[in-house]
Amino acid sequence: MSSRNAPPRSADGARGTGGDGTFYESGGDLPAVSKRQDAEELHAQNQRFIAAVENMSHGICMFDANERMIVCNGHYMRMFGLIPEIMRPGITLFDILQHSVDVGIAAVTAADLYAERKAFIEKREASSYSETLADGRIITISHRPMDDGGWVSIYEDITERRLGETAMEEQNRRFDAALSNMSQGLLMFDAESKLIVRNQRYLEIYGLEAGQQPLGATHRDVTQVLVGNGIYHLETVDQIVTSVREAVAAGRTLTVHRELADGRTIHVTHRPMAGGGWVASFEDVTESRRVEASIRHMAHHDALTDLANRLTFAKRVEQALAQCRQERRPLAIFSIDLDRFKAVNDTLGHPVGDKTLQAVAARLRASIREGVDTAARVGGDEFSVMLVGMDRAGADRWARRLIDSISQPYTFDGHQVGIGASVGIALAPEDGLDLERLVKNADLALYRAKQESHGGHRFFEAQMDANRRLRHALEIDLRDALSRHELELFYQPVMAIRTGGIGGFEALLRWRCPIRGLVLPNDFVPVAEDTNLIVPIGEWALLQACAEAASWPTGLLLSVNVSAVQFRRGNFAETVLSALRTTGLEARRLELEITETVLMDHSEAVLQTLRQLREMKVRIALDDFGTGYSSLSYLRKFPFDRLKIDRSFTVEIDRAGTAAIVSAIVGLGEQLGMAVTAEGVETARQLALMRAAGCTDA
Repeated sequence: MSSRNAPPRSADGARGTGGDGTFYESGGDLPAVSKRQDAEELHAQNQRFIAAVENMSHGICMFDANERMIVCNGHYMRMFGLIPEIMRPGITLFDILQHSVDVGIAAVTAADLYAERKAFIEKREASSYSETLADGRIITISHRPMDDGGWVSIYEDITERRLGETAMEEQNRRFDAALSNMSQGLLMFDAESKLIVRNQRYLEIYGLEAGQQPLGATHRDVTQVLVGNGIYHLETVDQIVTSVREAVAAGRTLTVHRELADGRTIHVTHRPMAGGGWVASFEDVTESRRVEASIRHMAHHDALTDLANRLTFAKRVEQALAQCRQERRPLAIFSIDLDRFKAVNDTLGHPVGDKTLQAVAARLRASIREGVDTAARVGGDEFSVMLVGMDRAGADRWARRLIDSISQPYTFDGHQVGIGASVGIALAPEDGLDLERLVKNADLALYRAKQESHGGHRFFEAQMDANRRLRHALEIDLRDALSRHELELFYQPVMAIRTGGIGGFEALLRWRCPIRGLVLPNDFVPVAEDTNLIVPIGEWALLQACAEAASWPTGLLLSVNVSAVQFRRGNFAETVLSALRTTGLEARRLELEITETVLMDHSEAVLQTLRQLREMKVRIALDDFGTGYSSLSYLRKFPFDRLKIDRSFTVEIDRAGTAAIVSAIVGLGEQLGMAVTAEGVETARQLALMRAAGCTDA
């Protein structure tokens, strides 16, 4: 290789020296002693130079004007993996580059490397560039030209530094990305309370420009902008700055909710940092707080009417009762049930029903004192009200006004709605001083009010509780009456008034209880209906009556009363058909008696069932005609076979007004092709008057 050639002599005749410390003789005509002294001095200088070069932390290589290496240090050769025996003084730059290729350290060819170096050599000016080796290391090369045309190259391995810089750049990039994509605003202050970090979200939250909150601004400056612009309007700059400074100095986190002038709420947290300073985060929690408030409200209020719910009502009554016990201050509990509301749902639909409930709630809310009394929806069409400081006389007046208010007509989407209300009242302290007892007593009073007449109110009486216990005992015994074969059917004759002949019989249900004796329907049927026991009892009665009637002469009809509860099940027509098939009774000999209550509940479904029965040839009678609210309207919807005049008209048939009503009903029946039967005829005079009025049967 060319590195084996002797190095050129310098201008004074001395040869160069390599990294091995070898001297090359100099020529000239100096005396021998002088020459020896110069040689020794030169050798000493050379040793000092070599020591300096070898102890450099960078690699170094010096070239003359002919691109031949004058000297290099061991760090340079180790950096590039070069072999010392080859790296002798005098080796050319190109051979060094080829050597680096041969040892596998260079990432490109020697020609490419030489072309890159040549460009810097020819510039004849100081310059620096970097080179990536085949093993991935990065070397910075500093090129320094010398006056004689040669140059010095200094090599530094910057791989670790570059990796660190890259890692730092990546970390900064990620930090910037995190700041930019945070949902929270963020500010960072140093130990001197100066702003050193700020993200875009912070500016967006407060509607600020970057110039209004520049880096380097103090915390006071930042706060001054927020207060000065009216964004923070409830606190002063001093109040805010002082509270933050004290928290940071104590090393504790400060969390506050800032209410902004525009109605928004910002959750602000100041967290101290190790070594001084703190980080402040800002989150717009307006919507989340609204949702939380809504959830809390929903947990305590009825979703449809926005009145208090059952839980809230109970809590407020408990609180009022505690005060009542201490101060002997009275209060009244009202249980309210809407009358004829089911008919609204069934005829006009649930949307109108919901609007009706909302309108009732509005009238309830208007009738109480906000913050003192409580109105609640506790069921479908059931409401409860607590009036604080209300005595018996005041409760009576309030109940009358409420019933009158609720009974006023409502108009929704062109539909006029008419409903009523029944009210039960319990008073504290006389009717009890605990929640459960008062609510139970108000419910008992409501039950009595509904029994006596719709649209009325009743106060709780001690006898109501006794009656409740008796009713509960009756219910328990009634549950087993059917399985113990305690139920019986009696048959009451239906007489044709004109001929005096018997046209058929009405089946009457009786309960022969071992304890109570013979129990009449008025005493146990309401209980059976409330508990749905009327369904199996009614099916038994229908089957038994049909079986009995099948043995009668073919001209006799059988009348069976049907409860509204049986119709609600939706399969009543199938039940009737099954009874007829099982007993063999002809359908035309069966007459089912229904009341207006049946038609009020689920009227469309009921009418469909009635049509199915009519298609089976079963006769339908409208019982208790003249006592309901809408009897005439139901006659338009369905062609009944018979009208049965309620016994209350029979009892008062001697009165001129009653006789006129009976005659009108008979005339209506004749016009519609319906037979008219008078119920409860017990005397010859009643029979004569009903015959005179035109009734067909009694």
